[in-house]
Amino acid sequence: MTSNGKLRLLPTGTCWCGCEREVGLGKFFAPGHDKVAEAALIAVKYEGSVPHFLHAHGYGPHHSVSAAAVKEGAWTECTECTSKPRYRGTKESVANHRRKYHSPTTEQ
Repeated sequence: MTSNGKLRLLPTGTCWCGCEREVGLGKFFAPGHDKVAEAALIAVKYEGSVPHFLHAHGYGPHHSVSAAAVKEGAWTECTECTSKPRYRGTKESVANHRRKYHSPTTEQ
């Protein structure tokens, strides 16, 4: 168990999407296969519908999943955005967003 109470998962050397490809040390998936696994799970459990998937977990227009990711500390918000909603994403994604839209050379 990890400090957050979740089981610690260990890579096995085989892609977890089920394609049976060998993957590099410390990896769970072949490149892009994490998205294949997500899509397959949504297809199997939620009729291929992301809205059904979100709704099943309590999210939708009434409860923002991206706001929840920020609140839980998994994502961050761009503090340079002046309009709402601010851009949200991983730290890397927000850094890319800032370079693209808020750098001194970017025309607004």
